[in-house]
Amino acid sequence: MHIAENIAGRPGVQRVPSPKLNLFIRKRFLEADECTEIIRLIDEKRRPSTIADDVGDPTFRTSETCDLDGTHPAVAAVDAKIIALTGLDPAHGEPMQGQRYAVGQEFKAHTDYFEPDGADYPRFCSVSGNRTWTVMIYLNDVEAGGATRFTAIDKTVQPELGKLLAWNNGLTGGGMNPNTMHHGMKVRSGVKYIVTKWFRERPWG
Repeated sequence: MHIAENIAGRPGVQRVPSPKLNLFIRKRFLEADECTEIIRLIDEKRRPSTIADDVGDPTFRTSETCDLDGTHPAVAAVDAKIIALTGLDPAHGEPMQGQRYAVGQEFKAHTDYFEPDGADYPRFCSVSGNRTWTVMIYLNDVEAGGATRFTAIDKTVQPELGKLLAWNNGLTGGGMNPNTMHHGMKVRSGVKYIVTKWFRERPWG
């Protein structure tokens, strides 16, 4: 079964109505205690986020990142839930990352895939290929700001504890989909925590 149809058929999943991309939302995907434990792990080892190409703008991505240990029981449990929901091949998954956004921090409009003609493409994609699917989960409610805006379809998703987003970075006929451009908007009050898991064309590593 095609991955998009597999996700769409899961209980509680909403498909965003747009011909431009496959984007899905699943509220309350994680419980509060699961989110709390992942937040604790992010806070233990967070560091300034990096980016392959900041297009000359040092404020393009100002969050903090944590590379989560896939052998930790809480991380492994979330991983397993993602695989069960999506039907994606776990061998193609990158290690899960956590991100923390304080007041004023953001990730300006970007796509998750690597531009095939970009200078960094051979470095990041020579082994496992490009990113096919993105799965992102909000770990907490945010007092103000911190929404994710898909600019090509003018769709803004508000952060909400346990809410999952999943989207296909590719086009049905092949190639990457620029309509997946999205902006992690500035947090205006409070702190935002998320986890992100990307999947590749070929097995990771």
